[in-house]
Amino acid sequence: MSTPEKGQLVTANRLRDGIAVFLTRGGEWSEVIDDAVLAQEPQAAAALEARAREDERKTIVTGSYLVDAERLEGRVRAAHIRERMRALGPTVRLDLGKQAEGKGAGFAAPEGE
Repeated sequence: MSTPEKGQLVTANRLRDGIAVFLTRGGEWSEVIDDAVLAQEPQAAAALEARAREDERKTIVTGSYLVDAERLEGRVRAAHIRERMRALGPTVRLDLGKQAEGKGAGFAAPEGE
């Protein structure tokens, strides 16, 4: 098994609909955590935060913050369970949201959980 790439990503909520989104390498916001860019150095993380703050000023997103995460075989997994749940969407019904559409974070839970 390969070694995961560890770093930090930026997440926020899109103001238009409140959906959790993740900043991508291209500077866009995606609903899919696997699209998120991972900063591996403090300077890169600071740059991602600055980019997110700019979008907050433009009223595109709100509440942006850094999240520890790792990428393994193209899939991203947030380190904290709260962030894994945000990546999956509502958890009250699996027939709604990202889970029902097959877009849930496949790497959301470690093996055995």
